[in-house]
Amino acid sequence: QVHLVESGGGLVQDGGSLRLSCAASGSAFGIYSMGWYRQAPGNQRELVARITSGGSTNYADSVKGRFTISRDNAKNTVYLQMNSLKPEDTAVYYCYGDVQYRGRYWGQGTQVTVSS
Repeated sequence: QVHLVESGGGLVQDGGSLRLSCAASGSAFGIYSMGWYRQAPGNQRELVARITSGGSTNYADSVKGRFTISRDNAKNTVYLQMNSLKPEDTAVYYCYGDVQYRGRYWGQGTQVTVSS
């Protein structure tokens, strides 16, 4: 079993910054992709950013230039630096890890609220 624990969410003003962290533990050997989704009330869950074990990254168009995903493979931890936050970034953010031969695991989610 793989456990993903997120931290770093909270309340921030329009234009502010937050840094999310997600640490994988348990049988986390073989995580080849990690990333973040978010879900706002009434909306579907959407991909925010992802990063492979080799460092390749992808971002949603809505966050390009504002968010940066990074990863520490030795610690099985993924980070999401969020700058220039907007009210429309308000959502529950979920991290995930794709483990070879075992599929995708999810964190419990962390709330990010951006006030205008």
